[in-house]
This record gives sequence, C-alpha cells and structure tokens, in this order.
Amino acid sequence: MAEVILESVCKSFGAVAALSDVSLRIDDGAFVVFVGPSGCGKSTLLRAIAGLEGIDSGSIRIGGRDVTDLVPSERDVAMVFQSYALYPHMTVRENMEFGLKVNRVPKAERKRKIAEVARILQLEPYLDRRPAQLSGGQRQRVAIGRAIVKDPAVFLFDEPLSNLDAKLRIQMRIELEALHSQLGATMIYVTHDQVEAMTMADRIVVLNEGRIEQVGAPMELYRHPQSEFVAGFIGSPAMNFLPREALGEVRGLDLSDDAVRIGIRPEHVEITPPGRGMLDAAVRVREELGGENYLYARASGAADIVVKTGGEEPTSVGAVIGLRFPSQHLHQFDAAGRAIGPSARG
Repeated sequence: MAEVILESVCKSFGAVAALSDVSLRIDDGAFVVFVGPSGCGKSTLLRAIAGLEGIDSGSIRIGGRDVTDLVPSERDVAMVFQSYALYPHMTVRENMEFGLKVNRVPKAERKRKIAEVARILQLEPYLDRRPAQLSGGQRQRVAIGRAIVKDPAVFLFDEPLSNLDAKLRIQMRIELEALHSQLGATMIYVTHDQVEAMTMADRIVVLNEGRIEQVGAPMELYRHPQSEFVAGFIGSPAMNFLPREALGEVRGLDLSDDAVRIGIRPEHVEITPPGRGMLDAAVRVREELGGENYLYARASGAADIVVKTGGEEPTSVGAVIGLRFPSQHLHQFDAAGRAIGPSARG
C-alpha cells in the first residue's frame, strides 16, 4: 500500500493536450475514482501512473519513490483492464500464477497466495477451468485475482466492469467495495459511469479536457459542485439548468447579480397546481420506474425540466403543472460556468 502524488503532470499527443498541469494527492489505502466523459484524460492519467504512458513534464511518486522514469514492472502497481486479458490456453490457477513464476516466487509461496486469493474472490471451484469455461463476471474476478497475488502497492482499474451486463456490474461493484475494505489497499479506478463513482469512491476526481475540475467526497461533489460541468456530470438524472431570465422576477429568489444559469436537481423540484409555482410547464414524457417516476416537463424559455416524484404521483402526459424551486436547493453559475453562492462551498 502507498500514497500516490502527482505534481504538474502534462501529456500531449501531437497538438492535443491530454493532461494539463494535473496535481493530485491520493492517500494510502484510499479508493479514488477518476471520472469524466470520453476523451477527458482519465485513462491517460491512469496509464501514466502505471508507466504505460510516458509524461512530458511533471512527476509521479508512489510510496515516497519518484517513479516518473521507471518502467511499469518497477513501480509496484497492478492493473486490471477493461478486457480481461487472460491467457486462453491457461487455467485460472495458471493465469494467476504466471506473473509470480516470471518473478521467481517460490512454489510454496505461489500456492499459498493463489489459495488465499481464490478464497477471497470465491474462485476455488474454478481453479482448473480455462477462461472459455467461465462467465464474464468470473473472468473479471480472475483478472482481479491476478493483480491481487502480486501484492502491489497500488491497484489500478481501467473501466473493468464496462463489458458486463447491468446486473453483473452491480454485483461486481459490491465485490470490489468489499475487497477494498478487506485488503485496505490503495485503489485507483477509472470509469465514465458516475453512478459507479458515487457508490464506490472515498474521493472522486472529475476530469474535463485534461484538467481536474474538482476533487472531493461523493456527496461533497453532489451538494457543492464548483462548476456547471461537475454539477451536470454528478447526479442521475443530471441537474436541470435554466437561463436566469427563464425565472424572470420570481419573488423569494435571492440570486446573485453574476448568475447567468440556475441549476436544480430533479429530486428537489416541487410540483404545485398551475399558476402557484415559479413556472408552469407541460408534461411531455412520463417514465415509470416502480418506486419513483420521472416527469419531463417543458416550460416557456427553458428546455425540458426533469422532476423526480414518488411512484404513486398521478400526473399524466399533457398535463400542465406548476414548478417550485426551493431556494436552499438552487445552484448559481456565472458566465464562465463557475459556481457562485452556497454551491461553491466544499
């Protein structure tokens, strides 16, 4: 286990800046998730930590060692990829043992490590099977097991669950969280799925166009996004954004003179009878998910506003409803997309 410290890391591919002045400290034993849209630099940053991608400037330290110029095998990290990358002609046992053999770990020690990891990952019944005889979830557990037996200082995960179906993703997510608790290891995890980020991370690093937008605990980013980008990326469904003028001169709203856009999350929008809210809107789509519903309502001067309601809420498509936005749940953003007011805390 070890802390990871990045200082002013930059990386370009030709004229394209993939990472721009990235500085970050990851504590020993933390579970940190890099999240952001495709092309934001999250996988490049992970590969730079692993040593699979050289950097143009800056430094990377792992466990107090400067590893900036070291090859991957000298960095004491283990990486789990999106593709399982298992040897198809080898059994589960042989796949997990391969790296240990290469590093000349004694046979007795190899046997002990594989037995322990197989127990932790519930792979004991499958040790003599080949990858083709396993399900997707089992293959991913083998890939994780291969990383664990190396006993690295840092585990690196590059979108390891994206090839799994929705139900299996949830199951594997829970298993990874339990594994982190059991091992107490430093883990860095890349995903484009903000739900994975919110549920798994101690801290989330939100990246945008090669730069860090914000770092914080999941609920800190949810409650106090420092930019419109973070506000729109963290939370599902995404935050609603309205131009300031859409609210006109609504009484009771204390908005900053610098506010250009106003944000509110779907779960914080309140439904009122028409004419009694801050806006009237016509319901265009109703999504029923059992215990909760989502209404997509179009107001004059604004895009669809998503409203989260209880499963028994009766509003039907075509109905006109009033919408109220409680002041304590409003987020204000200036012309540059930076948060102003209470949402900028954290």
